Order: sequence, then structure tokens, then C-alpha cells
Amino acid sequence: MIRVCSCWRSCSEGEGLRTAGTGLGSIMEDSLYDEFGNYQGPDIDDDEDEEDDDLLGGIDEEEKGKGDDDGTGVGDVPMEGVEASGDRQIILHEDKKYYPDAEELYGDAEALVQMEDTQPLTDPIITPVQSKNFDLLEKKMPDTTFDFNFLAAMMDKPNLVRNICFLGAMHHGKTTFMDLLVLNTHEKDWKVGKEIRYTDSRQDEQDRGITVKASSMSLVLQDSKDKSYLFHAMDTPGHSNFQDEVIAALAMADGVVLVVDVVVGLTQHIERMLKHAFQDNLKVVLVINGLDRLIMELKLPPTDAYHKLRYCIEDINETMEKLYDSAGTEVDERVYFSPLKGNVIFSSALFRMVFTLESYAAIYAETHGFSFDHLILAKCLWGDMYYNADERKFQKTPPDAEQPRSFVQFVLEPIYKIFAHCLGEEKEDLAQTLAEVGIYLHKRDYELDARALIRKVFQQYFGSGGGLPSFVDMVVRHIPNPKEICRSQSFREGVVNVRLMSFLCSLLQENAAIKVEKLYSGDQDGAVSEDMKKLDTTGYLMLHVVKQYHRPDCNAFDVFGRVLSGTVFRGDRVKILGETYSLDDDEDMAIKEIQNLWILEGRYRVEVSHVPAGNWVLIGGIETCIKKTATITTASNEEEVEIFRPLRFPTTPVIKVAIEPLQPAELPKMVDGLRKIDKAYPLSKTKVEESGEHVLLGTGEVYLDCILHDLRRLYGDLEIKVADPVVEFCETVVETSSLKCFAETPNKKNKIYMVAEPLEKGLGEDIEKGKVSIEWNKRRMSDFFTKNYDWDLLASRSVWAFGPEVYGSERLTASRASIQSLMDLEVNGPNVLVDDCLPSEAKFSRRAQRGLVQGFQWATKEGPLCDEKIRSCKFKILNAQMAEDAVLRGGGQIIPTARRVAYSAFLLATPRLMEPVMFSDIECPADCVAAIYNVLSRRRGHVIRDLPKPGSPMYSVHAYLPAMESFGFETDLRTHTSGQAMCQTFFDHWEHVPGDPLDRSILLRPLEPAPAPHLAREFMLKMRRRKGLSEDVSVHKFFDDPMLLELAKQDAELSSYF
Repeated sequence: MIRVCSCWRSCSEGEGLRTAGTGLGSIMEDSLYDEFGNYQGPDIDDDEDEEDDDLLGGIDEEEKGKGDDDGTGVGDVPMEGVEASGDRQIILHEDKKYYPDAEELYGDAEALVQMEDTQPLTDPIITPVQSKNFDLLEKKMPDTTFDFNFLAAMMDKPNLVRNICFLGAMHHGKTTFMDLLVLNTHEKDWKVGKEIRYTDSRQDEQDRGITVKASSMSLVLQDSKDKSYLFHAMDTPGHSNFQDEVIAALAMADGVVLVVDVVVGLTQHIERMLKHAFQDNLKVVLVINGLDRLIMELKLPPTDAYHKLRYCIEDINETMEKLYDSAGTEVDERVYFSPLKGNVIFSSALFRMVFTLESYAAIYAETHGFSFDHLILAKCLWGDMYYNADERKFQKTPPDAEQPRSFVQFVLEPIYKIFAHCLGEEKEDLAQTLAEVGIYLHKRDYELDARALIRKVFQQYFGSGGGLPSFVDMVVRHIPNPKEICRSQSFREGVVNVRLMSFLCSLLQENAAIKVEKLYSGDQDGAVSEDMKKLDTTGYLMLHVVKQYHRPDCNAFDVFGRVLSGTVFRGDRVKILGETYSLDDDEDMAIKEIQNLWILEGRYRVEVSHVPAGNWVLIGGIETCIKKTATITTASNEEEVEIFRPLRFPTTPVIKVAIEPLQPAELPKMVDGLRKIDKAYPLSKTKVEESGEHVLLGTGEVYLDCILHDLRRLYGDLEIKVADPVVEFCETVVETSSLKCFAETPNKKNKIYMVAEPLEKGLGEDIEKGKVSIEWNKRRMSDFFTKNYDWDLLASRSVWAFGPEVYGSERLTASRASIQSLMDLEVNGPNVLVDDCLPSEAKFSRRAQRGLVQGFQWATKEGPLCDEKIRSCKFKILNAQMAEDAVLRGGGQIIPTARRVAYSAFLLATPRLMEPVMFSDIECPADCVAAIYNVLSRRRGHVIRDLPKPGSPMYSVHAYLPAMESFGFETDLRTHTSGQAMCQTFFDHWEHVPGDPLDRSILLRPLEPAPAPHLAREFMLKMRRRKGLSEDVSVHKFFDDPMLLELAKQDAELSSYF
């Protein structure tokens, strides 16, 4: 091997590289090397190695300054494997280090190197933004007739704010009337001949043709004097299945705009909603819609149309009289509708026509140049008033037999003529006819279809917005602003001047005390309540959340509510109080920061920085801790703040379906979707049975259909399997227990004696409606039971509890002050526990009163037949032998024993099942009534009333139908009536199911319908199988003593149970 490096080492340090290079040839000739150039001289010592090291070190320092010729800059970054000594080593290409490590670059950050991808191949690396494309939203902010800054400024003027909700039956024109407000305020290229339905912002609402969700819009509208007002208006569903949306809207509003179709009139469903509005002391104005139907569908002459309008108003007033009586409204608070009072407006929302008597009189005064006051003319345009043309005056007697009433002559006949000319004349003649009344259209307008042409004509005939300023006048005059609520409605009707009325109302009552009394559950005299009553924008923040709206991606919700006092700002830290919050139990409380504030405008939102008291607001970023409703206050508020009362619903969800995901692995997605359903639908309920199945409860088929659609497509994004729909049942008794039942505690130290008997008719409903409260004192309680239900004095003073409780015993015992103000809520179930012990023995039972009450609550919540709630039962404690030592009579001993003795007393009192019964309001032609009777008879239903509707060929049929037989009823009804019958069905009451559920002699045959006496047995067995319970009720485990069991077996009526 030729060691060339040795010649480099033999060179002295002073010679340098150049001398060593030039002397290489002479050294090769020396005797130290052979002819092949191999070194043969003596060994080189260590000193030469040190010299070489110093030489190479100098080379390295020089090369660091120059760098490599190829530009890689080896000297800049130290290479891996090269020691500081300068030894030259061969570095492989893959071992070269050109860039620093992650640890060197990022310092303290932890760097992980994973050899396997943890993200599935089906998931994209960057997840795209998913849009459900379900909500119909504006792509950009639309142009409006008002500035949004002006709208935000008006929120600080409560006297210019009106909070209203539209109430009416399905297809009566609420959404179409809301379109009039949108058309009047939004500058957009609207298609004249197309219905907008702007507030139906969900795709399924457009497809179904009905409103599913209440939708809010805040608009600046002008009255007849061009004064601006801020209207917070909410469109509500008319379908009876969506009563929860209506109740939420009523909680937000100060007044109701009742929209009634003149042909159909007031329906039973709307009567129930009106009753709820009266209980909340909301003011009501009336919109008689569908005038075009009298002309184009019924083809009534003008005189008959007047009688139809008059009958419709009188029928509504009669209904309101009954509702006032049931609600206990004072006489001076009662309001009745009359066009002369200005609280009735006539409308054809389809043809965009709105007017009152005053606005129509103003049109005459302006058109004909009359100098008299148009208000005087308005008083002569309704009722039995006639115009005498010869004497040029109005009188109450007709000048001749054929003289029409003034309303017919001056109001209806011109409208009839406009319809007739627009539908019958050629466009050349029509232009000349319209010019005579001052209506001039563009030539292209005459090419439109009849509906669009009539809309154009009425838009000019009635002025701006088709007469919409007359609607603003009516609302401003008869519906109070958020601060001033006038108690005397007769006073309000007597004052015509709006400013004078507002001033005088402020003298009578300067606050929104009625709203606070109905909503707030806390102290009505505290500082928080006083701020709400004064609508103090600088006081304590109090905000009532009643609804939640999902965002376009459906992954989060924004909460919607009303500010009762104070001002809410974006970025505020707020305290959120849930429905079960109390001063003594603050578990249902959270502190969040408000991220966004919006004004909801149906299909778009307007972001604002703050919202003062008296207005509606949409809040983002705090929904995670809100289930349905909530109370919001500032986090720094040190006052004792109670919650706003949860929403009170006049119906109960009794229709239920069991669901499960098609793919079992998607169960967590379904559970998360059910949580979102619980937020989106106020009246929906979800629960898990002992068998593990998830159950959804709703008010009807359409309601559940919408829930299942949203679960599949919006909130769960999965496929689910749905079981056949069923209904909820209740358990009850029809007789008193045949034997005195007793049960002994496991430690054999305590014994409880009890019997059960049916509750008096109507008492259960009174308890549910809050007409009696367990918080009353003994004297008041005694007066109620003795006067209304003939109870003896001892029993009426010995009522211990009502059950089952809705919010649990912990809430009722923890905050007694709050419950006193919650008497009107349905917090108690329709069962009563009475201490019927002798006065000398009562002290023993009172020792364990709390445990006995809790055992009673447990028993009534889950009955022995099929784990359904017990209803309309009275449990009497006849005797209670309790241990002296409190440890021996603790809750662990008393509660399960009280439940067991309640079950045994229940089973020996002839138990029965109760099923929900639906009320069906059917509208149909006269020739379809017989078919309706046939359909109902096959479904165990029956008709309670069928009457013709005056002035129309329609009949109104009212019927009761068991909820179990209501599935597919509407489809069956339309099939047998060729689509001519329309029905609205909702829960009404509970009834006994025919038959004995414990009769083991009944044999159920598969694939055969059970006769009526076997229905109770069939329902109970199928329910127990569905819940995973044993085939039959195990009666033996509820009886402790063998002798009592033997006595029960010997009883003739009870022998079939064992």
C-alpha cells in the first residue's frame, strides 16, 4: 500500500503546503523507498503526528473561511460523525446532516416521529367545512328601507318598541301576512306572482307547506303619520303538533296578533292557545284574513259577505267570553273585538290588502277631498248604519228596503268591483276603468296573471305596503310597549290619541310588573324584580332564554331570549342558571363569556355590540350548558337571583317511538344527536328504558317525523332504525283496596299499613294545573278540599304530598320560597298521599314522614303493572309502627318499604290501565260527514259534535280518538273523503282502557285483533315485553306476610292474580 500521507507528515511546519508539493519528486528518489514507492525507512514518532495535527488544524481553519467550491458550505454546519480532532472520515450520503433537528429548531416543544398514520384513510387531512344546505339563508345582507344602525338605536327607546307574535291555525295566513312586513321593508326584486314565505327558512317547511319553527324578525315600520316603530315580530306554527313553539313565542311577547281565516273561523287548537295567552295577561288584536275567499271561492254577494264577517267576529267574542271566565279575568280587563274600537283589521294577505275602518275612511277623505274628519266617517262604516244619499247623512234605519249597509256600500262593493274588473275585462278597458279611481299601472303589468295584477292594483289602491300603516296603528294603540302595560282595557279603547293614551297609561302603571309576576319565580319585592319592573337598562342584567336555533353547520346552537332588565354586551361574563337551579342548590349553574350578539332576522342575522332591556336577542357561545330554557345574569351579580319559570305547556307528549342506529358503532353519534334534539324541540323528551332502547316522545306524528328527519340529516348524520309508534299509558285504580295492606322493613323494626282508592274526578287535573299547591297552609288546603271535593276536615288537613313530582323532591324541599311562587306550574302529579292515622298514632308516622313521602313518589313514578306513572290515586297511611331509634327508621329502611306497601295496596284496589285520548277537529264538506263516522268507528273513536259552518258549505266535526288508534288517521281520513277533509289532532284527556290487565284467563292470539275487553291485557303484556320485564306482574313479592297472601288468594276477585 502506498502511504502518500507520510510524505506530508515529513515536511516541517515552516515549509508550507507549496514546498511539500514541489519536493515530492526528490523524496521519491531517496533510499527510504523501494522501486515501487513503498516506504522502507524507520518508524515515524509521535512528535510528527502532533505536527501533522497542527498542520491539518490550520487547513481546517482556512477552509472554514473559504467554504467548499460547490457551495455546500461544509464548514457552516458541523457534520455528524466528524470529531473535533480533525480526523478525516468517510461520511456516507445518508448520514450527512444538512438541516437542524426539530429539537434544535423548536426548543422546548416535543417532537414525535410516528411510523404509522393514526388518521383513517377515509378522513381527509384537512376536513372541509360542511354545510347542511338545509336552512334558506341570505348570501349577503339584503337592502332594507331602514338602516340597521337606526334599528339598534331604536332599541334604546322602549316606548317605540313592540313585541308581538302571530297566532293562528294552520293555513290561516300568518306567514303570508309576515311577508307583507318583509315586502314593505326589504328592497329586493320580489316576484309578484310567487309566494315568498320568508319566515319559513327551513327546507322542510317549504316542502311541507307548513311552519315548523317559530321565526323572529325585527323590523322598523311606519304608521299612517310616518312615525317609525321597532317591531319584534315572531311567526308561529299553526299545526297543533307544534304547540311548544307557540308557547315559547308567547313568553317573549307583550301582545298577540290573532289571525283568523274568515271562512273557517276560530279552531279548538287556537282556543287553547288563546287561553294560555289570557293567563299570561297578553293583549290581543284581531286580523280577519281571507276576504278574497268570500269572493273567489264562496262567491258570496257583498251583503252575505258582511254577515259572514260579522258572524265571525261575534263567534270569536263568544269564545273569548268563555275563556275569560275560565281564566278568572277581571271585567275591566276583558277586551272584545269590534271594528269600531280599532282592534280589528281586515286583510287578504294573499293579495296584499290590509285595512281598518279608519284607514278606509281616510282613503275616501283623500280621494274625494272631503274636509270632514275621517274618524267620524269610520264610526259610520260598521253595524246597522245606512247612508241616505238624498239627505247626505248616515242613519240607523234604511231609507229604502234595498239600501245596503254602509260597510257593504263603501267598503265591500268597491273591492268586489276591483276583483270583477281585473278578472273579466280586457286590458284596454281595464286601464280606463282603473284610471277613473286614480290607479295607473305600467303596460307590462297588464300582461301579468290575474293574481299578480290584482296585487298591483291593491298596492296602489290602499297606498304604501297595501295599507300596512293601518296595521302599525292598530298594534301601537292596543298592544303595550315593554315598559308600560295599562291594566284598564276599556280605558285604552276610549282614548283615540296614541300619545295621550301612552302618557295616561304611564300614570296608571309605569312598569312591566305583570310580565315579571308571570315569569319570575323569585322575590317580587327584591332589587332584581324592581329593576325588571322599571325596565332599567342600567340595572341588573336579567335575560330569559326560551329557544335555541342551530347554526348552518348544525354542530352548535345559539340561544334566543328577551332582556328583562339591564343591558347585555358582547364579551360579558354571565352566570347561566338552569331550570333546576335554586339558591340552596347551585349545581345547575355555569359561568360563560358571551361571544356574539345578533338581532335575528329570519334568514339572516345582524350583529350588534349590545342589546338593552325590552328587546329580543340571539346569543352565541353559551349554549353548551343550556338544555331548554335558562336565566342569564351577570357573573358579578351578588344579589339573590332566582330563575324564570320554565315554559308551561297545555299538552303532554304521549306519542313515542324506540330508535337505534343502523350501525351499532354509531351509538355515540345518535346520543349526541338526541341531545341536540332536546335543545331544538322544547316539548320533546328522550329517555332510556331498562332494556337499553332509546325512546323519543312527541306530541304527534308530524312532530316526531320532523324530529327523526333532523336526527338523521342534521344533528346525527346517521341512519337509524325506528320501531312502530306506541303511546304512553298510565296506571290507576277503580275501587278501594279490598284488604288493609302492610309491609315490614328489612330490620323488622318498622311496619306501615296503607290502602289505595281512586281520586275524586277532576282533582288530578286541578293538581296538575296548579289550582292547589302542597305549599299552602293547612287552613287554605282544608278549605279547598272541603268546598270543592267534600273531604272531611281531618283528611283535608293531613295531605302530605302530591306525586310524582316533575322536578324531584330535592328541589321542592331545598327552596321553599321559590316554590311558593311556582304554584301555577305543573310541578306535581295527580296522586295524593294522606296521613289517615288516628290523632293518637299520628306522631309515630310523622317520625318517618320524609321517607314515606319519597317512597310514595317512587311508587307513583313507576307503577307495578308496566313501570308507567300512576294517575288519580289516593294513598292513605292507616297506621305506622316506627322504631324509637332514628337509626332503625332511616331512609334505607323506610323508602323501599313504603314503595312496596303502596304497590300492594294498588294491586288490591282493582288496577286498570289508562290511555291518552286525542281531540280531533275536522273540517270537511257536508257530504263527507258520513265517511268520517265510519273511519272513527273502526278506530274506537266517536263524534261529539258536528255542526255546519254558517256562510260556507263546510262542516265542523269534533271527535275523540284513542291515541293508540290515531296512527295513520289523517291519511285514512283523506283517503275516504277524497282529500276533502282536514283535521288537527292533539292530546285532550286520559281514559280507562277496557278490560282487566291482570286477568290471566285471557288468551291473546297472534295476528288477530283483540276484542275490546282484552285490550288492557294485550297492552300490558306487550309493554312489559318491550321494556324487558317479566311476562306477568309478580304479585307475590309485594306481600310480606304469608297470612296476608293467603287471604288475598281466598278473595274471589283477586284469585285470578295469583
